[in-house]
Formats: sequence, C-alpha cells, structure tokens
Amino acid sequence: MIDEVEFRKAADAAIEELTQELYASEDEGGYEVESQGGALYVIFEKPAGKFVITPNAPVQQIWISARNTSFKLDLTTDGFVLAKTAETLSPLVHRLIEAHLSYS
Repeated sequence: MIDEVEFRKAADAAIEELTQELYASEDEGGYEVESQGGALYVIFEKPAGKFVITPNAPVQQIWISARNTSFKLDLTTDGFVLAKTAETLSPLVHRLIEAHLSYS
C-alpha cells in the first residue's frame, strides 16, 4: 500500500482523466456528467439511472456504483483495475455505460 496522499493523487488523476473522456462524448453519449466533491456522477435520462464513481482512501480503491452493482478497483502498476475482469477504470466505465444504454 502507498500512503494516503499518493493514493489521493493517483485516484484524482484517474478520475479527472475519465471525467474529461466522458465530457468529450457526453453530447452523443446519452448521459450527463457531473463532478462534485471528488466524486464523478454519470446520469442517464433514458433509461433513468445514475453511476457514482468515488475514491475510497481507507481501502485504496476506486468504487463504482452502477446498475445495482458495486465495482471495487485496486491500484496497480496498470492503474485502477477490477481484479475479476482485469479491466481498467476507463474501459470498465465505458462498458457499463454501453450496457446501461442498451437496456432501454
């Protein structure tokens, strides 16, 4: 484990990079992006829904709440990774967005 300051820097950078990616495709993506207090929200009108992406410093993970499921990504040398699928933050979020939008 790294210290909390280093974790925060890594988490903030990863979430900021994801935020910029999502803002860039927001208009044609079918969702809105909001950032508040270190958390990132992806809000869907149709079908209605909200994803919440937040850093969790005590356990040094980024947590995603999406589609009635919680995803906990660990910090590795490859960035934040979901151990179960080996997906990194951005590809995982994009896959979840596509799955949510195709549900309508």
